[in-house]
Amino acid sequence: MKNSISIFILAFVSLVSFSQSYEFETIIDLETTDVISQGSTGTCWSFSTSSFLESEIIRITGKKIDLSEMYTVRNTYPKKAWNYMMRQGKAQFSEGGLAHDVINSVADYGLVPNDAYSGLEANVSRHNHSEMIAVLKGLLDVYIDNPGRQLSPKWKQVTESVLDIYLGKNISTFNYDGVQYTPKSFLEMTKINPKDYISITSFSHEPYNSNFILNIPDNFSNGSFFNVKLDDLVNITNEALKAGYSIELDCDVSEKTFSSKYGLAVIPNDENSKLDALIKVLPEKNITQTLRQQEFENYNTTDDHLMHITGMLKDQNGTTYYKVKNSWGKNSERVANDGYVYMSEAYFRLKTISIMVHKDVVPETILN
Repeated sequence: MKNSISIFILAFVSLVSFSQSYEFETIIDLETTDVISQGSTGTCWSFSTSSFLESEIIRITGKKIDLSEMYTVRNTYPKKAWNYMMRQGKAQFSEGGLAHDVINSVADYGLVPNDAYSGLEANVSRHNHSEMIAVLKGLLDVYIDNPGRQLSPKWKQVTESVLDIYLGKNISTFNYDGVQYTPKSFLEMTKINPKDYISITSFSHEPYNSNFILNIPDNFSNGSFFNVKLDDLVNITNEALKAGYSIELDCDVSEKTFSSKYGLAVIPNDENSKLDALIKVLPEKNITQTLRQQEFENYNTTDDHLMHITGMLKDQNGTTYYKVKNSWGKNSERVANDGYVYMSEAYFRLKTISIMVHKDVVPETILN
């Protein structure tokens, strides 16, 4: 009888603890720049990775710099166009990209502040690339589909002209805080070294602790990822945050339990309580490497969105969450937590495509 009462009490306490409204305690909160909106564009890869680099500049130099996302976008589109043309249109040409595309651009073209290159026309405050991408793809398709003739070399010049019209001409020099820079000298001033950053993922169809090209639609540049076990992916993330390093994140946000309105991302154990899980604490699924791989291979986990992890929290039950900086703006009815999403470790385990971190936070026992 006593055992039955004890079991009942434990079950009751467990039920109560997992049916309360969320209460969060901040554990780690790293310094970063303000949340801004990517507008009506598919350039989250540039906004999130620029934010990541801004936090790196703060960590390394103490300087708070608003980097130009559009300078990177402007220099990446010609590479996308080249890939599309050389594959004769049998590749994706879209607004999407990945974190390493920003790092590649930084290595090739340097960095500039947003004040020097905003990518916006005068008196326009919101980015919208829907027309630009339609024009670019339409023109490239005309060159590809032109039958009976060699490919005209003018396609490169036309691509550059379109980008100049919509985003602005590239810049070679600019002033910042009273000093004249080139994009490369500005990069040197920030102390960012593109070679210091590594993309890490976790999938069982490739060997662990080795590099491979991850076949996802936005990996047009055939970027290489270092593959680790799922527990190692989580440990690298946690230890990086504890050491003061933020993390770039590529993940699936198509789940109903990813909500910018509630500022929350969770994976409830009960499939029928997805909406309830956004307003009260519910038990979450145990995410294994097998389940993660299954969800990736059946297209339930896709490469949707890139964001920036800047901290860690815990709820009243001790569950770990990551403070994730989004690029969908802030201070609106559709965005909570001033533009941040609190992502549970379960969601991270299941829905993360990859992370990017400074190589110094990756244990040598894993890399070697």
